[in-house]
Amino acid sequence: MTFRLLPEWHQQDAVMLTWPHSNTDWAANLAAVESVYLALCDHISQRQELLIVVDNEALEAHIRARLTAQHTNLNQVRFVRAQCNDTWARDHGPLTLSDGKQLKALDCQFTAWGGKYAAEKDNAINQQVFAQALSAQVNVERSEFILEGGAVEINEHGVLLSTRQCVHNENRNQQLSAAQIDSTLAQLLGAQKILWLEHGYLAGDDTDSHIDTLVRFAPNNVLVYVHCDDPNDEHYQALGAMREELVALRGLDNEPYHLIALPWPRPITNAEGQRLPATYANYLIINGAVLVPTYNDPHDAVALKQIAKAYPEREVIGIDCRALIEQFGSLHCITMQLPHGFLEER
Repeated sequence: MTFRLLPEWHQQDAVMLTWPHSNTDWAANLAAVESVYLALCDHISQRQELLIVVDNEALEAHIRARLTAQHTNLNQVRFVRAQCNDTWARDHGPLTLSDGKQLKALDCQFTAWGGKYAAEKDNAINQQVFAQALSAQVNVERSEFILEGGAVEINEHGVLLSTRQCVHNENRNQQLSAAQIDSTLAQLLGAQKILWLEHGYLAGDDTDSHIDTLVRFAPNNVLVYVHCDDPNDEHYQALGAMREELVALRGLDNEPYHLIALPWPRPITNAEGQRLPATYANYLIINGAVLVPTYNDPHDAVALKQIAKAYPEREVIGIDCRALIEQFGSLHCITMQLPHGFLEER
């Protein structure tokens, strides 16, 4: 059997977080962003474990105190000690595959979205996760291929969805042709088919159009996507063209996908007037629930209802993520799910 990337809705052991601290870009907004992390911990720990990457002993003690104060069950929390440049676990965390019997943890190269920022510490985090927390039953593969977790979506049929703007960008895997990138991606992730989008972006996003900000797979041939209905918004044409692509996409058996549209939040800007990448597509699936970023926007409630249509057997929970988008990411970007069997038993 071929090892294949697991869909996010597969049963999970834990969610990995890399905790922000004063030596990261979060320093000026640390209290606000930490409150988002604590809210995540509260909801996740009720359903599964947390694997928290901490830069040092003092930070671990601080987190333990904060979690204890909010009555989080510390038996549901594991810590891994590793230095970090930043906290985007979705992109520096491990990708997990299964052949139906065994798991494989895949460690690709993380270059901070084509060398935009320092990443040498983040690129070494997975090796510490494997050394300190990985089950001995899990296979490990380290690849020289540059790939972030937020760049790929996969469903239960092994169909992979991504954007050419990101994965084919000249700032990643420059030594490979487009055809070589496609074949390497299919081989590494066990994809039966790769669907590429040519359109779609978010202002303020510096990942070169990660798919997890635009379109998400859900079970039973469903695609959940962001839809801009404001003709005066700069995204209107690009996201309209993206929707036309989604309508035309076909699965393994040439079947169309059922599309569920997410609303478009009002523009949010930072103190410098730069638009921030608020998107409801950046949600996280965990055991029994979906955690959805909200932005104190009238469209929040509509987004929760639409996502509930895609995951009817899961509780849908909103988490205010305005602090996260100040650093140009959201809820899914700071998390990485670890499937059942990934963690060492304790």
